[in-house]
Amino acid sequence: MDMLGLRTMFEKFCENNDFQLNPDKEHTAAVLKGVLKNEEKTGLKFCPCQVQTGDFSKDMGLLCPCNFKAQKTWQKKGECWCGLFVKRQHQK
Repeated sequence: MDMLGLRTMFEKFCENNDFQLNPDKEHTAAVLKGVLKNEEKTGLKFCPCQVQTGDFSKDMGLLCPCNFKAQKTWQKKGECWCGLFVKRQHQK
């Protein structure tokens, strides 16, 4: 998968939800590159801001997209750990 394909997949994931991809294109591109680098290295789309433990069952919780809405970072800042997903800005 390339960066455009991953971005498209995550945009689809965001549809009809209260979150969206971070509108900061540089930040989003950097995170997507990290996800793709992890996929190339491990075969799985791990979050680039989390360190894998080597314990497969624990590391499965670090796949992107993670269960970010259950995390404190989401509740406090309105974004996932790495800032790829942010609360959707409501337009008037």
